[in-house]
Amino acid sequence: MKNIILFGDDHWFDLNPLTLTRPLAELRIGALTVREKWASYFDAHFSYITQEYLAEKYPIHIDEDNLLINSSYLPNLELVNEINKLQLNQAITCDHAMIAARVSSSQLHELDLDPESFDSLQIHELPIPLQEKTVHIHSLSDIVKYNVQETITDIELLTRSKTSQPLSSTNTIIGSHPVFISEGAKIECCIFNTEGGPIYIGKDTVIMEGSMLRGPIAIGDANIVKMGAKLYGGTTSGPGCRLGGEIKNTVFIANSNKGHDGFVGDSVIGEWCNLGADTNTSNLKNNYLPVKLWSYRTKSFVDTGLQFCGLIMGDHSKCGINTMFNTGTVVGVSCNIFGDGFPRNYIPSFSWGGASGFVNYKVEKAIETAEIVIARRQTKMSDCDKKIFHHLYNEEKTK
Repeated sequence: MKNIILFGDDHWFDLNPLTLTRPLAELRIGALTVREKWASYFDAHFSYITQEYLAEKYPIHIDEDNLLINSSYLPNLELVNEINKLQLNQAITCDHAMIAARVSSSQLHELDLDPESFDSLQIHELPIPLQEKTVHIHSLSDIVKYNVQETITDIELLTRSKTSQPLSSTNTIIGSHPVFISEGAKIECCIFNTEGGPIYIGKDTVIMEGSMLRGPIAIGDANIVKMGAKLYGGTTSGPGCRLGGEIKNTVFIANSNKGHDGFVGDSVIGEWCNLGADTNTSNLKNNYLPVKLWSYRTKSFVDTGLQFCGLIMGDHSKCGINTMFNTGTVVGVSCNIFGDGFPRNYIPSFSWGGASGFVNYKVEKAIETAEIVIARRQTKMSDCDKKIFHHLYNEEKTK
């Protein structure tokens, strides 16, 4: 079994706020997280090089023989074949960026485990031209841009050599792409349109009656899709989500709720988030120009090049009923947003308020709420998570 260490180079910073609480490898793009994508190609033990304050929750494991993989690159068969050819003391690079390297434990221990220090490795570089289909994730908008494509690819990975459970006759299927139903899923009186791509339904997921799903779509394990939901292509969710209303090309990383009417499109929602009833996101500007998103690196709004881009919401953030998010809104970690009108397009972590203004959300109160929310999924908030909250809160206070 290989020992694979995933690192995110400096693009970790460009994917904040989603990576404020996780390594880049734990982002979901399509049906799978980046780590899960690589795990579908390698029989390996996976660990991480990440920010120091995340290292207790996401530790590194070093063996005598280690494979470093840059998790801002998504795997495909050609890239995996090149990585499998690596010998000790060799690295694959493209335009001087390290994609993968095979190194000994002594080489790793000489470094401070900062990806920027990898340039100092005395290692034989093997530059390769990347295939056009190799996806490089280096901004928040890339998740929105590549989500549909990755959903189709991931469904193929998830369903290879597996047999779907039967779909009852109360349901209607349109199109020739497959509908894959995992064990324990309950689905009655729904419409599946696969003309645009396949549909995947995870284990023990419930799709309530009257729901309409238009592929490509991947719904994770133990989800509930509420009655009459309208899910368009690119809707993907991790485990434990609640989905309702109208959703288009939106990633729910895990354990988040959008259970009621309202539209969310071309967006990325973190873990343990809740969108109140009739929450709506704008994903298209009235002048049809490309959308700008807040950059944590430049501390300014940066052009995404995308015409459609909605809401990016960090973990543990919530919004009240009838909340309206403008095009290209970025919400940090553990925010509480409510009231009428449009809140501003960038909301820092631990903010409480809305269009009329924000106040500081005390970290003790934020942790108290998070513990209650997590307990509803029969899970307990770890001490590691509490330390991450305190670190992020203190970082926000110093800005």
